[in-house]
Amino acid sequence: MTVPMLDVSRQNAPLRSEINEAIAEVCDSAAFVHGPACKAFESAVAEYCQVPHALGCASGTDALLLALMALEVGPGDEVILPSFTFFATAGSVWRMGAKPVFADIDPVTFNLDPEDVARRITPATKAIMPVHLFGQAADMTALGELADRHGLFVIEDAAQAIGAEHRGRQVGGIGHVGCFSFYPTKNLGGFGDGGMVTTHDPALAERMTILRDHGQSPRYIHHVVGTNSRLDAIQAAVLNVKLKRLDAYAAARGEHAEYYNERFSEPRTAAAVTAPSVVGPELGGQSTSVWNQYTVRVKAGRREALQQRLSAAGVGCAIYYPKPLHMQQCFEGLGYRAGDLPHTEQAAAEVLSLPVFPELSELERETVVSEVTAFAAGVGTPMPAQRAA
Repeated sequence: MTVPMLDVSRQNAPLRSEINEAIAEVCDSAAFVHGPACKAFESAVAEYCQVPHALGCASGTDALLLALMALEVGPGDEVILPSFTFFATAGSVWRMGAKPVFADIDPVTFNLDPEDVARRITPATKAIMPVHLFGQAADMTALGELADRHGLFVIEDAAQAIGAEHRGRQVGGIGHVGCFSFYPTKNLGGFGDGGMVTTHDPALAERMTILRDHGQSPRYIHHVVGTNSRLDAIQAAVLNVKLKRLDAYAAARGEHAEYYNERFSEPRTAAAVTAPSVVGPELGGQSTSVWNQYTVRVKAGRREALQQRLSAAGVGCAIYYPKPLHMQQCFEGLGYRAGDLPHTEQAAAEVLSLPVFPELSELERETVVSEVTAFAAGVGTPMPAQRAA
């Protein structure tokens, strides 16, 4: 059977009437920018993320830019961030005229390695930008301690991880600013682009409010140069409908991930356990995941072979991300070479994400398991058990 990597229509279809009604309210009010739907959504996200301030913007990328602008990151500054992430993380730093400094990842969680971050702090470092990759919260305790010790800002790239927690605290509410994306493929996805910044700091919130609206306050009075980055009310209306179901979506993703973990960890041979060719994901000790992606490692250069097998069987899969940012042509001037970030480079060569969207059926996920385990068995290697959180 055909198993898509993602099918957003399955999530949206049952909500069609409620979404249409919410959009109609916006149309009737004609409040398309900063209207009631936007304010309601900002309040709901603030409550959900356990922060006093949440401000809608045009995209997750703009959320990062607004955070950097508000913290006055610019030329001469360095921001430490992972190379194993979506381009916007580093691209936003570059656009501000600052220098992205790439640190290696923890090979278990795929998130920033605090020890490598510590080695890369210089007098020019102004911020650390951890990414809660694939939906799992980064080690915000260790990163926060580093930031406090050196007087650095922490900007959370939580684009993939709304609802994830570290030590019981919601991502986006741990650092100085949290940045979210509501792109349709995210755990909380709209009908187009959309983003949000969150903070505990009222002064930062006020500054980002001004910056997202051309830097004006009051209207037509500009004390700073801002940008045009506002979450439109139609997107907010859609997201208001879906936010009420976000925990249920995350629970479904978690159920699929647990199913995969259990099935992939079933032992077959002693040799297979000691030399796995396909390795399932693991969680850090004090962090949770909302499973934006379920990402395995395919060892011994066999990833393309597994991709081909899954494709032939009609099973969707994807590689996030095949080329680390420090190896991208646009960042050649930063002086990185192959081998500088070994865990990052190994992950980029091995990772493969499998379907884990909430509406995945039991038959579909069993099909995924059957194909992956058959592949692993073909090379004599099953997947090892997941390490306990």
